[in-house]
Amino acid sequence: MEAKRKKILAVASIGGHWVQLLRIAHPLEERYEVVYMSTHPKCKSMVGTCRFHTIMDFSRWDAWKMLPASFNILGILLKERPAAIVTTGAAPGLLTIILGRMTGTKTIWVDSVANVQTMSTCGKLARKFATHVYTQWPGLATAQVHYAGNIFGD
Repeated sequence: MEAKRKKILAVASIGGHWVQLLRIAHPLEERYEVVYMSTHPKCKSMVGTCRFHTIMDFSRWDAWKMLPASFNILGILLKERPAAIVTTGAAPGLLTIILGRMTGTKTIWVDSVANVQTMSTCGKLARKFATHVYTQWPGLATAQVHYAGNIFGD
């Protein structure tokens, strides 16, 4: 009988955040059950046979959308019960991290490779909530923010 693999919820907004997440999460599929979540249904076509959930997109400019998105995300978290959440951002990923911590889930924030000189706004907030926070640039590493490489493979 095959042992049940731990489940990881991989979350990102569409665009560059999603592309970076795929570079990080696809290799994890060999060892973990990876469930994907993004802000656009077309992202489903990029995850093969893995389960996929669509969530509402929002930013600081339309923060009121956080309330309905919270209910949607919380429902997915309670249904999937992941062992860990990994996200490359942006705001929907941060909200998932916050809700994940409230449900006792380990959380990992990987700040975008585009943030060369400073952490993103969401990344700075993620430091307060995420179990682990990573930057993709060695010059941005601190006691709270770790560097372990980037999506380009150093």
